[in-house]
Amino acid sequence: MDCFGSKLVSKNGDVDVANAVKDVELIGIYFSAHWCPPCRGFTPKLAEVNANGKKLEIIFVSHDRDEASFKNYFNEMPWCAIPFDANDIKEKLQSAHKVSGIPKLVFLNKDGTVKTEDGRGKVMSEGSVESFPW
Repeated sequence: MDCFGSKLVSKNGDVDVANAVKDVELIGIYFSAHWCPPCRGFTPKLAEVNANGKKLEIIFVSHDRDEASFKNYFNEMPWCAIPFDANDIKEKLQSAHKVSGIPKLVFLNKDGTVKTEDGRGKVMSEGSVESFPW
């Protein structure tokens, strides 16, 4: 998927995007920031979904103001992220998904088509991912 660039950040270093998404059914694009109270409340809920063993990859797109905040917040997440300094990629994703507020979670099908722009609502209303992929 070209929209993410070629590399993502993981806890173990850089990961090729192609490898990160090769076996997934859905890709979640999670727009969030450490300074945002609703984001800080939603991130643990999303982590529960991600940890449920489903074929899902979440990609964090940081709206943090500095790299130290990004690293601190990203440390709480079990998924990959767009590199903090990849502003061009982050801006393109924001524009493509009309991000006007955070947190925002968009789910894409494996082919890159949008499954839902209201991923946050889906996660919160489902309470679990039993009906995944919705």
